[in-house]
Amino acid sequence: MSNPFANAMSQLDKAAKIMNLDKGIHAILKQPDRVLTVSIPVKMDNGEVRVFTGYRSQFNNAMGPYKGGIRYHQNVSIDEVKALSFWMMVKCATVNIPMGGGKGGIIVDSKTLSVGELERLSRGYIQKIWREIGSDKDVPAPDMYTTPTIMGWMRDEFEKLLGQADPGVITGKAIKDGGSEGRETATAQGGVYVVKELAKKLNLNPGETKVAIQGMGNVGGFMAKILKSEGYSVVAISDSKGGVVVRNNVALDLDKVFEHKEKTGSLKDCPDTENITNEELLELPVDILVPSAMENQITTENVNNIKAKVIVEMANGPTTPEADEILKERGIILVPDVLANAGGVTVSCFEWEQNIKNERWTEAEVFAKLEPMMVQAFDEVWETKEKYSIDMRTAAFVKAIERVANKIRI
Repeated sequence: MSNPFANAMSQLDKAAKIMNLDKGIHAILKQPDRVLTVSIPVKMDNGEVRVFTGYRSQFNNAMGPYKGGIRYHQNVSIDEVKALSFWMMVKCATVNIPMGGGKGGIIVDSKTLSVGELERLSRGYIQKIWREIGSDKDVPAPDMYTTPTIMGWMRDEFEKLLGQADPGVITGKAIKDGGSEGRETATAQGGVYVVKELAKKLNLNPGETKVAIQGMGNVGGFMAKILKSEGYSVVAISDSKGGVVVRNNVALDLDKVFEHKEKTGSLKDCPDTENITNEELLELPVDILVPSAMENQITTENVNNIKAKVIVEMANGPTTPEADEILKERGIILVPDVLANAGGVTVSCFEWEQNIKNERWTEAEVFAKLEPMMVQAFDEVWETKEKYSIDMRTAAFVKAIERVANKIRI
């Protein structure tokens, strides 16, 4: 398995070389500011005590408080958490929000825990890291296998220990607990703003633009619906078990597709469609391919079979670094995850801002603020790509690191 932190650092080195980054700043950005490793004892329902390992990587806070999710997964590792905190720094700086990069995780298969055990684990994690977080220091959020409910427990535990309210300490909360309107669809909505800007650059007419979307969870499902409402033809979509396509570039009837999924639990045998695998979906002859499920989907194994003109990464890390190089050689434009899916963290930042100012914005206000930020970020990354004749991922890294570097004081 390739080491995610080594991958992240090779991306840093590549950007540093292009932009001629100051050597001192380059050295600073090679390590997180701080990584906490904690042991979390949890009393299980059977009376036994199990000790779990948790991490919090605080990569860099030159732009503002550290920001990033907490994931519960059996494969969480210190290198993964460090890499993710670096990418969060890049993502926040790409869209120019006043946040730095952080990430946390606990090594656990959360599906094996009862609700009580999960709550004790979540509160136990905060008991170990609470002195290092806060709305002015480090603002966690949900990630893989963590939910608004878990965020609620964490905030409650933090405020108990702090002895006062600090609603902005955690984002991704339920609306009733101070969460932001629009958060559920924010990642997809941000991605659509990016697609529309790209369509202008490439003179794509929405009605004639065919889109295939891998994944129909919170991101892919909403992306499909919003793109359809903007006039794009979504011709294929999938879930974790497989997908459906209408041949001859005919748009799917998304209402029927979602209804079938709701009724049967899968997309298989949806009327008037053809079943395909997730692998086949990636290789369809479409204009825009949107991987919005898992990482490492486009690899050296299948990259030469990709027929899309454009890839818009809505998942984190769906393209391996080696495949990236080949896509560039083949002239396929790739809008990287740090730009394409940054609508989510931007609205998390809005949640934090509403909490610290004690304000409440409507969904319309949230999206009215999100759109110009996504459009500007896209334009700046495009401009950087043209300036240095580089791919969009490297351009996003160059732009982001330039911003962070300007704030670092040596």
